[in-house]
Amino acid sequence: MSGDLRLRATFDRAADFYQDARPDYPAELYSDLLAITAITPPAHLLEIGCGPGKATLPLARMGFRITAVELGDALAAEARHRLAEFADVSVITSSFEDWEPPAGARFDLAYAATAWKWVDPEVKYAKAAELLAPGGHLAVWNADHALPAGFDPFFTEIQKVYEEIGEGDGRPWPPPPPENRPDPIAAEFAASGHFTVVGTRLYVWALRYTTDEYIALLDTFSGHIAMEPAKREHLYREVRRLLAARPDARPDGRLVRHWSVGLTIGRRL
Repeated sequence: MSGDLRLRATFDRAADFYQDARPDYPAELYSDLLAITAITPPAHLLEIGCGPGKATLPLARMGFRITAVELGDALAAEARHRLAEFADVSVITSSFEDWEPPAGARFDLAYAATAWKWVDPEVKYAKAAELLAPGGHLAVWNADHALPAGFDPFFTEIQKVYEEIGEGDGRPWPPPPPENRPDPIAAEFAASGHFTVVGTRLYVWALRYTTDEYIALLDTFSGHIAMEPAKREHLYREVRRLLAARPDARPDGRLVRHWSVGLTIGRRL
């Protein structure tokens, strides 16, 4: 297993606060998902990597039957707690790669919310296609940090700290705005030989964070969870220092972080 895939186990350490620290996905995403796939309750859905139920809850409230697979013991337990009122939702503790579904199980939609990148690329498309009913769909979306024109200058300042501690990604700064960033997922769908892309969407929005809220968010990212403690402590000190340094520019002490979510939907061939 690659080093990137090994990082997927780090999220279990954030099970207690992941749900509250991470943003909800836009309501428009779910509306577009249902419109493009034409699924209606009580269709049976398969969620791959549900975490604590961030994307499970909205679909469960609509009346869908959901089988959710989650690698982390603590995350799966948190999801079960949050989804306990929904009798048609079950949470299974397993990696998607190792999960053995019931004989003959077929789903109308398989989906992965900020989890697809953590599934073995040699397995994920073929296994998802095998588990879908004829005409079934696979939907993938991922929440990313977006840096549109006029983004908060804090992120340029803190990027220098990441580079100083050896945690930069080596790519030019700033990255392209979200509308100009390439979407490799659609190409992956087509190259898999199992799906044809039937819809893509991009959602961009902004949220304001206090210093403590932003650090809580950072603590849900795999790279920060796995970071050497001394580096992480230094980074968080710098976050606090930079956000406190210009009270004239931040009278409420908050930063603005933009989010983007790219949705890709494919129909099983």
